[in-house]
Amino acid sequence: MTVITATDANFSSEVLQSKQPVLVDFWAEWCGPCRMMAPVIESIAKKYSGKLKVCKLDADANQKSAADYQITGLPCCILFKSGQEVDRIIGFRGEDDMVDQLRSHIPLT
Repeated sequence: MTVITATDANFSSEVLQSKQPVLVDFWAEWCGPCRMMAPVIESIAKKYSGKLKVCKLDADANQKSAADYQITGLPCCILFKSGQEVDRIIGFRGEDDMVDQLRSHIPLT
């Protein structure tokens, strides 16, 4: 599975109503650490397809969603289960660190 582009318009249907857990990467074009996270996010999306839905949301272009979740630093990844935030990862993380943290909420093997 590829990374899905989340927007203010589709946030509810893609994230909040998803039957699968959803990792949302809040990012911005000008953010260097966000660009460093991009390959990590893409790798997680491919490796855990079917177990985890992965979305990217441009915080500058979708300010309502960013404000709704009080995004104050980028990159910020939020894990949603059944429409509820269950974890938040702020700042750049390597793939192993990300997966370890996600594993505490969802079974990734």
